[in-house]
Amino acid sequence: MSFPSTTGHPDDDRKSGARGRPDDLLVLGIRVAVVLSLLVLVFLLDDTERAGFRAIGPLMGVAAAYAGVLLVARLIGLPAPPTWLVSGTDSVLALIACGLTGGSQSLAVAVLPIVVIAASLRAESRWGAGVAVALGAGFTVAGLLVASGAGIERRILTGLWWMLYLLATAALVGVFTRRLRRGYELTAESRAEAIAERAALAEERDLRARVLESQQARLDGLRVILHEFRTPVVSMSALARDATRSNGAQPVAPASLALISAHAQHLEDMLDGLADVAITDGSPVGRVRARTVRLADLAAEVFDGAGVDPARRSVSVRPAGSSVICDPQRLRRVLVNLTENAGRVSKPEPVEIAMAREGSDLVVEVRDRGPGLPADQLGVVTSKYTSLGDRKGTTGLGLWIVEQLTTAMGGTLTLAPRPGGGLVARLALPMLWA
Repeated sequence: MSFPSTTGHPDDDRKSGARGRPDDLLVLGIRVAVVLSLLVLVFLLDDTERAGFRAIGPLMGVAAAYAGVLLVARLIGLPAPPTWLVSGTDSVLALIACGLTGGSQSLAVAVLPIVVIAASLRAESRWGAGVAVALGAGFTVAGLLVASGAGIERRILTGLWWMLYLLATAALVGVFTRRLRRGYELTAESRAEAIAERAALAEERDLRARVLESQQARLDGLRVILHEFRTPVVSMSALARDATRSNGAQPVAPASLALISAHAQHLEDMLDGLADVAITDGSPVGRVRARTVRLADLAAEVFDGAGVDPARRSVSVRPAGSSVICDPQRLRRVLVNLTENAGRVSKPEPVEIAMAREGSDLVVEVRDRGPGLPADQLGVVTSKYTSLGDRKGTTGLGLWIVEQLTTAMGGTLTLAPRPGGGLVARLALPMLWA
């Protein structure tokens, strides 16, 4: 006798090979109970019908062994046998039981609907209908072969009657399974649509975030350019005022002309950076333009750009006369920002720039004798729009620009208290040495 272990696909049990779930064990337990019911049926027969007990005894043994094998196989996790084999075995055993216990008058006919239900649940509805027809036909034949008090016409009518109800049972089970499967499909479709909608929303949020990030990067680039224009423009304006005040009484000093030239080059580089912002991804540090630069000359340009008095300048380069291949505009922007800050807070004390080669890295330290920074502020002064001390109310982009440029060059920036008072800004940059 066959019973479904699930209401899903007919081969689910055979494919899964899973150990018995509660519903599987219940179905297999019912199978054993049906076999045992045949023993009870024997005691319900009259003396004439009970004469066939010797024949039904071996049948009960076979059925019990068959049910036991299926139960043990499921308990130890073996795959279920094919649907056709289970349904066929159940049908044969049920028909033999009907034939041995009264034919068309047998109480074992109650097992037939269970066989049809099991077959319909385990396979497609057409398979269940086929089993119903086969069982009905087999029951009719068993009724004709077994002698009973009813006439042949009554036996045939009983067989056809049961065939009709078995077909109705198969049809109802088919409707139930189709509705159940359709409900499962609708649930799966709803879940798939919900997952797709969540994925679409996540993708839309990600796209919006990338667009906003790109826009913010372009705005940051423009702010950096505008911030960096300030120093050379202010310096060139001061030099122009000094030259105007002299009224030609004395020639413009060569150092002033060199500084004007350096600032002009700086402005040209900044305009190139502004073009980069317009045509690329909005990076605030622009493209790399590498040139060979003498470190001593770079330090002098940095002091000039930062407006530090010559008397307050201190430069050391190790090894002396070293040159590097780098983007001087980026490196100068970093050092001018740091030196300008150091010169402002360190007045009238000197500002030191120490450049040294460590392995393949260029290490630059800008040292001042200003008030320094509290320990809790060392990690936040490089944040965007952060202004501390006497610089509160300014854009707060200077040190943020320094950190962005340093990161773009693959280096690191650290700020630390200077022994004896002040601050040390230390840059470590991977560099090509000329």
